[in-house]
Amino acid sequence: MFHCACRQEGMEVAYHLLKSFSEDKVSLHYFRTIDELLVLSQRYHLDLVLIAGKDPFGTELEMVNLIKSHIFLAVIPTILFHPEPSEKAIISGYENGAEFFLAGEWKEKLFEVQLRRAAERNRRDVSFNPSTWLPGPGVIESEIQRLINLGVDFSVCYADIDDFKPYNDYYGYYYGDRAIKLTARIIRDGVFDLCREGFVGHIGGDDYLFILPPEMVKPVCENIIKVFDTLMAYRYTEEDRKRGTITTKNRKGEIETFTLLSLSIAVINCLPGEFQHLGELSNMLADLKKYSKSLDGSNYVIERRKKY
Repeated sequence: MFHCACRQEGMEVAYHLLKSFSEDKVSLHYFRTIDELLVLSQRYHLDLVLIAGKDPFGTELEMVNLIKSHIFLAVIPTILFHPEPSEKAIISGYENGAEFFLAGEWKEKLFEVQLRRAAERNRRDVSFNPSTWLPGPGVIESEIQRLINLGVDFSVCYADIDDFKPYNDYYGYYYGDRAIKLTARIIRDGVFDLCREGFVGHIGGDDYLFILPPEMVKPVCENIIKVFDTLMAYRYTEEDRKRGTITTKNRKGEIETFTLLSLSIAVINCLPGEFQHLGELSNMLADLKKYSKSLDGSNYVIERRKKY
């Protein structure tokens, strides 16, 4: 379902919009004020906001500015339409934050492509982790399903930083976030330096997922672990690094001593036809990750059992 919010005064473009997306299920929602648009955004996942108008065009430009100044509405692609805009109006539209400015006679195919690209780009952008700029869960799921549908061999590698919470509590959010970003960079470079066709995603927090051809698992994982253990040691003070431990509260609120951060990687080799969707993989990955985290230091473990 394609959800588009249209400003009430621009209702005449609704006919053209429905015609342009005649092959899709389109749901149009009308609003007059920023408050009404906010209510719509809370009720539906809006793909686009379309604001149409004629001279004078000041109210429409002000509405775009209000949308792009709002913390929750700013991420929704906002499109302006004017049948005969001046150059000044077009410039002002983009300066106020509009993603596209449609002008002139309604060009069904051209405007359809522009609107569709704006919506698709927004879906892609919000699917990326804002901290590491790696693909998030939505893109990860799509990539795994794509490979399953292709019927090719591939390996799913689930990486997790061991004892990250104690480190984050001990050094604080700023240093915890830097450790998250450094790990993302290590995994990304470790994969793409040796396997250009690989895939790297960030599930969230200190969990990452990367996909490789089965024959590349050993060299890539060994390289990632080697670099991680070398660089992550320098995310500690010299005193803590030399001692090799930090002492802080655990999840139960009890004082405990923790070793330096390590990386655990759970690997499942997927054969053609063995899995139908990500859900069948998730339980095996979760179990294998628990086992890999029970081992000392950084490691990678490949699941040798058959699908269960």
